[in-house]
Order: sequence, then C-alpha cells, then structure tokens
Amino acid sequence: MWKYRRRAPMPDRPSPIPPNPPDYAFKEEIQKHFEAVAYSQQRWRRRNRYYYADIEALCRFLIPAHSRVLQIGSGNGDLLASLEPAVGLGVDFSPSMVTLAREQHPELQFLCQDAEQLDLEGQTFDYILLVGVLGHLADIQSVLEGLRPCCHRRTRVVAVFHNYLWEPLLRLGERLGERMPQPAQNWLSDTDVRNLFAITGYTVVKQGRRMLLPRRVPLVADWLNRYAARLPLIEHLCLTQYLVARPDFGPQPAALPTCSVIVPARNEAGNIRAAVERLPALGSHTELLFVEGNSQDDTWQVIGEVAREYGERLDIRVFKQKGKGKGDAVRLAFEQAKGDILMILDADLTVPPEDLPKFYAVIASGRGEFINGSRLIYPRSREAMPWLNTLANKFFGVVFSFLLDQPLKDTLCGTKVLWREDYEKIAAGRAYFGDFDPFGDFDLLFGAAKLNLHIVEVPIRYQPRTYGQSNIAHFREGLVLLRMCLFASQRIKFN
Repeated sequence: MWKYRRRAPMPDRPSPIPPNPPDYAFKEEIQKHFEAVAYSQQRWRRRNRYYYADIEALCRFLIPAHSRVLQIGSGNGDLLASLEPAVGLGVDFSPSMVTLAREQHPELQFLCQDAEQLDLEGQTFDYILLVGVLGHLADIQSVLEGLRPCCHRRTRVVAVFHNYLWEPLLRLGERLGERMPQPAQNWLSDTDVRNLFAITGYTVVKQGRRMLLPRRVPLVADWLNRYAARLPLIEHLCLTQYLVARPDFGPQPAALPTCSVIVPARNEAGNIRAAVERLPALGSHTELLFVEGNSQDDTWQVIGEVAREYGERLDIRVFKQKGKGKGDAVRLAFEQAKGDILMILDADLTVPPEDLPKFYAVIASGRGEFINGSRLIYPRSREAMPWLNTLANKFFGVVFSFLLDQPLKDTLCGTKVLWREDYEKIAAGRAYFGDFDPFGDFDLLFGAAKLNLHIVEVPIRYQPRTYGQSNIAHFREGLVLLRMCLFASQRIKFN
C-alpha cells in the first residue's frame, strides 16, 4: 500500500492581523465566518454532494495521484485527501478548520497560516490548489506572488472559482437554506483571474468551464453537465470556472540541453542523405535516430550507407521497425533516445530541417513545453498542400482546440518537440487514452494536454516533396482521425 511521506511538523502560525491594515475588516470578517461554520461545513457538503463530487473529479483529472500537492484554503481536508498525494499539505487560516482536518486526515499535514504571510520553509510542490479561495482573499496579488517560492519549473497552479454571473442565484440559494451562508467576497471573471496570474509571473496554459446544474436531477443533471455544459456559448453559463497556470522563471540554466531528432522513414530513399546533410547542430549534442518502416524501395540500404559515411562526424543510430505506422516508429525511437529534448522530423522534408533551431530555441528557453509545428501561417503551394488537405487540417485544428481547451491551428503537422521527461510521463499514462493512434501525433497531443503542458506553435514554411509520394491514405486515415476525436471527446472534453 502506498504510504504518505511526512516531514517533521512545522509550528502553526495563526498569523495575527497587524493593526489597522487597509484589508483588516474584510480579512477579519472572513476569518470569523469560517471559524463559525467549521463544524457545520460537513453538513452543507453532504447537502450539496453532487457539486462537491464534481469538483473532486475535476481536480483528480488535472492532478495525477502521488504528486506533491499544496492546497491553500484547505478547509476540512477532504478535497486534498481525495487526490491521494505523495506529500499533501493544507493551509488554512481558521484554527478550527485546521483542527478538524487533522482529526479527519491524520496522514496529511495541515498548517494554520495566513496565505498572505506564507512560510513553508522552502518546500516546493508539483501542484498548488486554489479551490473556492480566490473570492475570500483580501489581497490575491500578494498571495500569488507569495506562492512563487513554493514552485519549481514544472509546478502547476490550479485555480477553481465561481462564474460571477451566478452571484444572484447563489445568494438566493443561501436565503432558501440550500447553500452554506457566505460572507462578502470577491467576484472575479476569468479575465480578472488571467490578469492576476499575468501580473504575478504566471502563464495560463489551460482554461475551462463546467457544471450547468449543481444539484442532482435524475437523468437531466448528468446529461446537461457532461454534454451541454461543454458546448460553445453555453459553456459561458457554467457555474464552475478553472485555470491552470505555470510559473515563469525566465531562461533555462546556461548548460545547453542535448537533443534527439527522430526521423521515421518509409519509402524515402531519395530524402535520407539530404536529411543528414541539412540537419543543423542542436544544443550541446545532437543525435539522429532513423526508424525504417519496411519500405518497398531501398530506404534501409541508403540509411545504412549514410550512417557509415557520416558516422564519425554525427551521432547516427538506426532501427528497423517491427510494427506498423508512424506512431509505432516514433514510440520505438523515443524509447531509445538519449537526448533531453525529443524532436520529430518527417523524412519527406516538407518541414525543412533548417527550421528545427526555431523549435529548439522556444523549448530550451522555457517559452513553451510542447512545441507543435504550424504549416498554416505562411503561404504554401497547392503542390505542397492541396486545398482538400488544407481544409482537413483547418477542420481538425478547430476540433482539437475545442477538445483540448487549448488553441491549436495545425494538429496534423508531423514536427513536434517535447522534453524527454515529459514524454516518459505521457508514455506512463498512455492507458488512459489507449494505444490506437497510428500517427503518433495525437498520442502526444492528448498526453500533453492531460499533463497541462504549455503547448505553443512554431510557424514553418511548408515545402513540396522532392522525392517519392505521400504514404497517407487520406480517406481511410481521415476516418481514423474522426474516431480519435470521438474517443478524445469522451476522455477529455466530456469526461
């Protein structure tokens, strides 16, 4: 059985409010309120269990089990415990709430501190949770700034808050005795929250809305909340809003990361030599991995000749694919790659190898964590991309932007770049989506979205092939893409 790891307990700091600060009255009122409702809160949670169960489901989707999790405004600790953290620390400024949480969840750690005066002795966390707490903070900006010492480069801050359009209905629910009474609070739009993250040094990587009907009505509530609530326009009426943000730490350390370039090749004999000759040096070391996919021409022989010819100058490794499809080839090479950064370069060279430094610069600088190529920015010839292909690319770009809640223009571009440590997490969680992607692109995109990686796109000038023909069967593979969209809709958008 998994055992929680605990540090030596830190002393509580009830954080006495200094005399007469500008926010004194607001903060004192909030503190008194939660002291008063601490032992009745559980009754209200049972009364609205449908709503709280959805919040737990959302947080479990965003936060993998066995992570290091800090929750600000942890209340009775139920939400933190539901995440099964390896290290779980809850902070609340109500002594009664902290006492209750310690009694109910002794395997976790809870501290009584004011979030504006946080002192966690240098601990850092994988996830920081702000659920229902932004409305009760006297100085949100100070709290977000104070959380930065608790972040490392991979930390994600998850903020969950109510849609301000629901304020009249929620107030009515309090008067009717259907909702726990609330003190005066901040009502923030998603634009307000995004701005607060921006001015305190965070980048929002994901945003979403859910929950049209917060009380269980048999048949109706589940359908509305799973499907109707996720539709464009209607989603703006949802009760729950959430943002996932990453801290901005500026440039990466001075040591340049190494890079592995993966080239899946099937029937591409005429492009192999050019791929090697045109590949620029990337980072402190570049390795080139060819995966040959049972070609009908002499691709395998040409790869061997080029590897021997350039072997003293370049780090070239060669593999013969046993399975089928580009996705299988990419996974084989990624498992064998040794570089810090993994890149896919299609062997048809329609994405010029000379453009790879642009991808490298974005990911190595920390300006993105999953870099996707976009062929739809610059003009391209009909020979490079016929009008029907362009239409399909735009269609799937819109569909996947909707499904992943992240803007994507060209999901079908073969050039994708990510950190090897992130790929290992994607591979470890592949069972969530299944292993049926023959292309490899969407396996990576789905996994990156599930990990809340910062996905950005780099525009490239798409070139026509100079050798051979496309290996894509457009109609058949288009049907596969549609099937994958339907599957992803159930696993991500309508989960």
